[in-house]
Amino acid sequence: METHFQPQQTVHQTNKGHGRIEKRAVSITQLLTGIADFPGLRTVIRVESERHVHRANIIEVSRETRYYVASFIDTAQAFAERIRGYWGVENKVHHVRDVTQGEDASRIRTSPLVQSWAIARNFALNLYRHNGFENMAQAQRLAGFGLSTLKLLFRMK
Repeated sequence: METHFQPQQTVHQTNKGHGRIEKRAVSITQLLTGIADFPGLRTVIRVESERHVHRANIIEVSRETRYYVASFIDTAQAFAERIRGYWGVENKVHHVRDVTQGEDASRIRTSPLVQSWAIARNFALNLYRHNGFENMAQAQRLAGFGLSTLKLLFRMK
């Protein structure tokens, strides 16, 4: 893909926050000559990102290029929003469940407990969000409904 990618449309994005600046160029093409034949392939997307992370008065710069494929045609802006939207799910759900609820450290491995705990964790997050909390760690501290409370609910060690 690198060799034959010919951008037809590009959109640039810049995001700042959490001690970093990230610049992205999202390019798309429907010119598929020379690109491996994927069933249903209509669009190839290239995301070139440059990240500046500020740590202890040092700026670390990293660059990365990622390619995506799609079975439909859309604008570079729409693809950029879809790709960023995926990370919103990661940050709002998976990361929160791991960091505030210790999901990855859980030693529960048998059914139906795995599913029951996932339901309980999601239920807790939904309750916090329904009650206006955006910071889930703060919500758990204020509500007194942390991992130990979940364990009590399920009467587990």
